[in-house]
Amino acid sequence: MIHRNADRIAGEMAARAPEIGVAVTALPCGARLIDAGVAAAGSCEAGRLYAEACLGGLGRVAIGPRRLGEATIFEARVAVDAPLQACMGSQYAGWKVQHGKFFAMGSGPARAAAAAEPLFETWPSLRRRADRTVLLLETGVLPGDEVATLVAGRCGVAARDLTLVAARTGSLAGCTQIAARSVETALHKLMELKFDLTTVIAGVGACPIAPGIPDPLLAIGRTNDAVLYGAEVSLWVATDDRAIEDVLERVPSSASKEHGRLFHDLFREHGDFYKIDPMLFSPARVTFINARTGRVFAAGRTDEALLLRSFGLAGSA
Repeated sequence: MIHRNADRIAGEMAARAPEIGVAVTALPCGARLIDAGVAAAGSCEAGRLYAEACLGGLGRVAIGPRRLGEATIFEARVAVDAPLQACMGSQYAGWKVQHGKFFAMGSGPARAAAAAEPLFETWPSLRRRADRTVLLLETGVLPGDEVATLVAGRCGVAARDLTLVAARTGSLAGCTQIAARSVETALHKLMELKFDLTTVIAGVGACPIAPGIPDPLLAIGRTNDAVLYGAEVSLWVATDDRAIEDVLERVPSSASKEHGRLFHDLFREHGDFYKIDPMLFSPARVTFINARTGRVFAAGRTDEALLLRSFGLAGSA
């Protein structure tokens, strides 16, 4: 289902290419390449469709306004069904796609076909064979024929049955698809905390879309800050209250010792993304609604002042 859904969404992007600011080309190997924000301008709609393809069509993404200080910025709102499959089996950017000098983080249902990440050993039920599939790439460089051939081979599909969609982190589509990861970020944190993700029935989230910026490191900083200090997530679960209470205070980003600092500063200080405290990577505020007991649990807080600093709006408080 996730492969078919994402292929349908990619097909819509291709059919509406001039309207939504994307560029479509056929690589020599036969793979389809959609530039949604590398050289192409992209659009809100391109970012929305990119995000829904990442989710394997198991989530709905909407874009609206959000007040921040005296400014009004964009916000991505997401509603996710089958969150384990949609978020961890598809949306999570867990595939490091490398070939020569090319590097990108890969999301989408192609991950479930390749099933090369440790996550698919933990959750073998997330593996999905494909006849056609889609991989979405966060990258500042468009992939070439060799990358497409590599990805198709790992997924077990013919190159002509593969679509690659690419966008820079700081592009409109790139910033939008990252903001649409609020629920996925919460689930990933819960997985690290050994919470049973099969008990999560549905999730909704809202996250500010970071203002785009050409500098890739500043773009990474802003998009991460948007989630860490601005994202709010609610999860509908069916479990024991004790299971929620055991993790509640550790889920939001405020549980990290490095909370309260701009991500760009942390990255510059550590010099390595993977040296930053992994407990930081989660939404600002998380709510659990337990369908078994009717109880509601909440933890965490948003930080408007840090968002204003990160987005260059410090004078708008």
